[in-house]
Amino acid sequence: MKKTPKFKSEAEERRFWQEHDSAEYLDWSGAREVMLPKLKPSTRTISLRLPESMLDALKLMANKRDMPYQSLLKMFLSERLDAELRLPKA
Repeated sequence: MKKTPKFKSEAEERRFWQEHDSAEYLDWSGAREVMLPKLKPSTRTISLRLPESMLDALKLMANKRDMPYQSLLKMFLSERLDAELRLPKA
């Protein structure tokens, strides 16, 4: 096993692990899978322009599902991204 270097910053460590295989530095044979139920993905605020009719329809649908319209929009986007990523490559 190679010795893991000391890092000056989190950014430096992130770059290192993006370029190196951790199997050369860590013994993963005793690793166990863990669940982190309270871990939330990083989010970024964006500005999105939608036609008013589309936004009204989204709010109506969200209201019927008793959820915020932003959450419904994220759910729709997530479902579509999953579907697109499963499409066979041409």
